[in-house]
Amino acid sequence: MSSIEVTGSEPGKEAPSTGKGRELWNWHPPFPMPRSPIAQWPIRPLILLKNLLGGWLPISVKLIIAVVAALTWAYLTPSPDDTRTFSSGWIAYVFFRNLVMLTVVAGGLHLYLYTFQRQADHLRYETRPLQTDSRRFTFNNQTYDNIFWSLASGVPIWTAYEVVGLWAYANGYLPTVGWSDHPVWFLALFVIIPLFGNFHFYWIHRLIHWQPLYARVHHLHHRNIVTGPWSGFSMHPVEHLLYLSSVAIHVILASHPIHFIFHLQSKVLQGPTSHAGFEKITAGTESENGLAIGDFFHQLHHRYFECNYGEPDIPFDEWFGTYHDGTPEGLKHIRSNMKKRGVTRG
Repeated sequence: MSSIEVTGSEPGKEAPSTGKGRELWNWHPPFPMPRSPIAQWPIRPLILLKNLLGGWLPISVKLIIAVVAALTWAYLTPSPDDTRTFSSGWIAYVFFRNLVMLTVVAGGLHLYLYTFQRQADHLRYETRPLQTDSRRFTFNNQTYDNIFWSLASGVPIWTAYEVVGLWAYANGYLPTVGWSDHPVWFLALFVIIPLFGNFHFYWIHRLIHWQPLYARVHHLHHRNIVTGPWSGFSMHPVEHLLYLSSVAIHVILASHPIHFIFHLQSKVLQGPTSHAGFEKITAGTESENGLAIGDFFHQLHHRYFECNYGEPDIPFDEWFGTYHDGTPEGLKHIRSNMKKRGVTRG
């Protein structure tokens, strides 16, 4: 690890080469990263609303996935008449649909950003390459490793959750709500579900950082210090089960199969985008405009392990002292906590 913890570049711009050692970040947002409005007092409702809507509008990964989920339900999901009973035909169809969907998203990002390098290193967090000859990875290759665990473990478990959910909806075992019944609640669920997902993710993430689970389960994902699109859903099967278990909320939350599909697709398809290693997808290397996909908050977690367990939308990390704001002071705080707890990672 480089001894240079923060680049000397102007925040939000690529760091120049100094010749004095590798800069840690090629690009980074302004430091310190801003605190969540929820964690600030007094609470300012207008800023909260702006922050909430800013994650959706004018166009965002969340919004795209919501549209994809609606299209998936309308055109790519077996009818309730079919899903009322388990059968190999429609289950296989859902499996291969999910397999193709993840391959298109993660594979497409990998091809654009890493194989053809259409952006070069523009807006990339760090420029170290994905590893191609390392015994820490299955097949000694980071990308092959990530593809294997994403498709061989992740897609079957994703499909299993979806199959059980569709079967339960079709048989009336889950509380349902339709657009015509409660249109406001129907739309609100698209906002509520990701927020609950963040709540669930923080606590599940803290759980799998417990040393016995970290060593046997979560370490597989954390082998990816420099991340790529296929890293996001590359996990141990136990972690896949825990990570996607947030859909259990639909047992008590009145919703529609569209919401259930959206819930799962959000958890799965935001993995490749948030782990892509770039702040935005742009058309080439000159433009600063593009689709925001990156998650530097989580990038710090992959670098330093015991910080930023959740997402900024719900500031558990600020409340529980595990927030790293990107500054040297933030890093000292995190390393001090690790030392007190006797925790080492790597």
